[in-house]
Parts: sequence; C-alpha cells; structure tokens
Amino acid sequence: MDNTPSPFRSVPDMFASRVAESGDREAFSYPVPSPTGSGEKWETLTWTQTRDRVRDMALGLHSLGVTSQARCAIAADTRVEWILADLAILCAGGASTTIYPSSPPPDCAYIVSDSGSMVAFAENDEQVAKLMGQRGAMPGLSRVIAFEGDAGGDDDWVMSLAELEARGAELHAEKPELFGELVASVKPDHLATLIYTSGTTGRPKGVRLDHSNWLYEAEALRIMDEEIRARGWEMLTPDDVQYLWLPLAHSFGKVMQVSQLRIGYKTAVDGRVDRIVDNLAVVRPTFMAAAPRIFEKVFNRVVMQAKEGGPTKYRIFRWAVGVGDRVARLREDGKEPTGLLAAQHRIADRLVFAKLRARFGERLKFFVSGSAPLAPEIGRFFYGAGITILEGYGLTETSAGAFLNRPGQVRFGTVGMPLPGTEVRIAEDGEVLLRGGSVMRGYHNLSGATEAVLDEEGWFATGDIGVLENGRLRITDRKKELIKTAGGKYVAPQSIESRFKSLCPYVGNLVVHGDRRPYCVALVTLDPEAIGTWAEANGLGTLKYPGLTRDPKVRAMVQEAIDELNEDLPRHETIKDFAILPSELTVEQGEITPSLKMRRRAVEERYRDLLDGMYEGSVQSL
Repeated sequence: MDNTPSPFRSVPDMFASRVAESGDREAFSYPVPSPTGSGEKWETLTWTQTRDRVRDMALGLHSLGVTSQARCAIAADTRVEWILADLAILCAGGASTTIYPSSPPPDCAYIVSDSGSMVAFAENDEQVAKLMGQRGAMPGLSRVIAFEGDAGGDDDWVMSLAELEARGAELHAEKPELFGELVASVKPDHLATLIYTSGTTGRPKGVRLDHSNWLYEAEALRIMDEEIRARGWEMLTPDDVQYLWLPLAHSFGKVMQVSQLRIGYKTAVDGRVDRIVDNLAVVRPTFMAAAPRIFEKVFNRVVMQAKEGGPTKYRIFRWAVGVGDRVARLREDGKEPTGLLAAQHRIADRLVFAKLRARFGERLKFFVSGSAPLAPEIGRFFYGAGITILEGYGLTETSAGAFLNRPGQVRFGTVGMPLPGTEVRIAEDGEVLLRGGSVMRGYHNLSGATEAVLDEEGWFATGDIGVLENGRLRITDRKKELIKTAGGKYVAPQSIESRFKSLCPYVGNLVVHGDRRPYCVALVTLDPEAIGTWAEANGLGTLKYPGLTRDPKVRAMVQEAIDELNEDLPRHETIKDFAILPSELTVEQGEITPSLKMRRRAVEERYRDLLDGMYEGSVQSL
C-alpha cells in the first residue's frame, strides 16, 4: 500500500546520512541572549556540530538506562534543544513523548504515566516544578533533565542538560563505536513518537507513530518535489531556509523536522509567537509553516493599518484587494492577468503589496498552512499580493501530512492532492478515508479505539467530511461537529466560522451553535490587539476588554459583519443572533486545545445559559 519506499532504516539513519552529506553546512540557527545583556543574537549549528551534541545526549540517555523504544517525554516550547533532545532520544533507540508546555500539571502527569516515560526533558524551572509536584503520580519516571534553570536545586531526581551531555561525552571516549551501534539497531517498525492528541472532546489519546511513518513523510515530500520540478516549479532545496516556530509537540511541527533531514535545508528555530513578525525580517526565510490563525492576524493587522491611514488610503487598499482577488482567481486557473488588469495589478503592487512582501524578508517562496481550515478569501488576498500559501491537510493519526496544494496548482478552499503513496476514498456518509505509509499503527493503551477507526485493510476513518474535486480534497466539516437544526437541515459550522474571520478583523473566534435548535446563533470573542486599536480610533480607548464586549458600538460593528456573512448563506445557515463573550477562549479553561483548535462542546457547555437565552420564546426541539 505504501509505494514510496525510503532508502533509510530509521530517522537516526536518515540523520546520519544528512550529517555525512552536509557536514559543515549550517543546520540550525537560534536566538540567545547577548553577552552584553542587551538584546539577543543568533547562533548557528552545523550538521556536524548537531551530530556531536545529539551523540553526547543520546549516550547520556543510554547511561540512564534508555533502551529500545523506551519512552522519554519532552515538555518545552519550540527551541533548538527540543530538536536535539528528540534526535537524541531516537538515536538512543527510544521514543519521544510530546507534552505541550501549556499543559496543566495533572495532564503532564497523565501523559508521562500513560506513556510509561522513564525520562522527561523539561524546559525550565516552571516545567520542572510541574513534574516535581506530580512526582507521586509518575512512579515510572526515573529522571528529569532541565534545559535551563537551577535543575531542581539539590534534588538528584533532576539533572541539567549539560550534565547529561557530559555523561555522554565520557561514555563516547570509552566506547567510540557505541553511538553507531545504537543508530544501527533502530528498525523501521520501532516506535518513534507517541503524540497525545489535544482532542476537541474527552481525554487525549496517545497516537503511536513508528520510524516508517516519518520515513514515508520525508520520502513523499521528496518525490512530490521531483514532480513539481518536472512542471517547471520548485518546492524545497538544501539552500532553503525554514523559519520554525510551530509547537513541536504537534505532528505538524514534527513533519517539518523530518523533511529537513531528508532535504537538508537550514532551520531557524524560535517558538515565541510574539516574535514571529520581527524574526521574519531577521531570518528572511524562504518558507514557513503556520496555522491559519497566524495568517488571519497578519491580514487583520494590514486591514487595521490601512483604516488608520484615513479614508483615502483605505479606499486605495480596498481597490488593491479587489484587484488582487481577481488576479488570484486567474492564477488558480493557471492564467496570468493581461491588459488593463495587469496594469492595475502593477499599480496595486507598488502601492500596497510590495510593502506586505517586505515584511516577510523578501525571500519568501511560500507559506504552508495546516491544522485548521484557511479562509479562501484570506488565501486569495495573500496570493494576489504575490505571497503563496499552500494549504494542506492531515491528522496526528496520519503523521500530519496527507494532502497538500502544490506550487502552480493552488486551489483555495481545497487542501490539494494527496501526497505520493497516499490513497483516499469518500465513504457513503461523506467521511474521508485514508490509507498509506503515513497512517498510525494504533492508539496507545486503548483497547478497541484503534479498531474503531482503522479497518483490517488499512483504511483510516478521519472523522472529517469531504468531497473530491478533480483529484483535490475539499474538507467541509468534522463529522461529529455537523449541526442538524430542528428543521432537519444540516449546517457545517467550520466553513461559516472561517468565512467570518475574513470579514471582521476584530474578532478572534466565532462559535456557530444550532444543533437540534430552530435556527443558528453564535458566540463571538474579540481579538485583544485588534479591538484595542479599533477602540482607540472610535473613542473607546479608555475601555478594557470586558467593557468593550458590552459596548453598543462594538456590537454594531460585529452585527455589520454578521449581516455581510448572512448575505451569502442559505437561510437555514444564517446567524439569527449572537453574543460577545466577556473573555477570550483559553487553553487553561479547556475551550481551545494547545494547537489552537476550538473545543466546541466545552464552549457550548460553559455558555449554555447564554445560548439558551438566545432561544427564549422560540419553539425548540431538544
């Protein structure tokens, strides 16, 4: 079923090959505080230097008793040490268990305990304290290794990363052949990664991904690149520069790691979301992967700045957006603008779009978008501005990557065509089924759960509803999130929510509600940064976030966007009423996952009384 065989036995084998081929080329760059105490500077690691650090860490883990497929957890933000630790775990023969640093202590303890992790890497004192506070709930955890901080004080249960590397260096001096033997012992069917899905409902499930899953992803991307080159386009080369900020606890971030090992490009690593825009100008990447929320925020900021420039500047901006949209639609059909439209686009580029591209360092080839739907309107806005967003699709259970739009074959509203070697079919009820080398081997410690989604022929039931259009997949909604109104009409809330974000730059989330109800209503959250700027321009600058959510002017602004949204919706999908929530949706309250996916049921339960109030006086069928 997987017709994309890899030339490598394991991820460590692929890593060793990359080191042998690329040696002194730069592998990573990362920010460190400046020695003078002012600002920061970027340091680099070559592939050889990376190998040396990974080797010492891997041998240090071996000295702590890490053996074949033994689980080691990582609780940290995206940083170069995360990548080094992950590679070290795999090279020692172990398997990485990922933990979001935002996870509360009980969740951390559950993942460590359920996975059977014997060692845990912790980013700093905060993460160390979480684990120490739950020590009694994790009897199998023998050691915590801290990237930074005081390493737990005098507690021998905690050691520093430097101490681990020192242990490994000593062992390497005694047995220089040991590292190579460990790498050679790892097999394709060995467990490589245990990722706990953040889940929109219920307790997270551990997804078991072995080395062959990641080898498939890396090889499929390489083959896809060859296919793209044959059409005169270019995907990735060893000379490219990736800016990596994605959470590495998520499979999307992980697939960008293994792609780097196969292709050999350089990666600039910094997980601080508030530094993305500033870092783009410093790193000047040729590509970057991101969730749609990042593109929504950039779009919102551009719209706000255009409005702040006054009526004339905003009219020019709106005109340019209209021109860009027409050009984007032509390019989706494989055509280029001519005549008057081409001339208009050149003017729009000089006045608006060139300034936007400059923000991204002016070397950008494309963005990759995944983990949630991208509003087609936002995709076309960037495309018309000369910035390509390649939307893809996959799940943790499919090693993140299953579909991707290709350069020169972009079609917004779809997630593109399957990766080489991935098969797709649509079930009778519309559910998307996948088969191929990316599909997980099963869930961890969950009897019956694997069989519920993975049949004997290898077909995985994604839980998503979709259609195939000329080989491209269009995801219409989550199977479990489809709304059926009291009148028997079906509503796909995700597409409505995605569309709304492109209409109102001041909104963070829209939650459409209406299952077994007579009509649809919505809960709205505001984007704190965007609404603050809007408030200053509209005489409400003294109000804090809660006050703005109650202000009539804010409601009128949101109502205007709701009205515009409703104009293009069938009657049964229109939003009849809405409420602006007094606070954002947060991970801590369980309303969104660490990967920024909304937990619809949790939000609806928390605001049940508010939702019920919007149906008072109506005849309900509950």
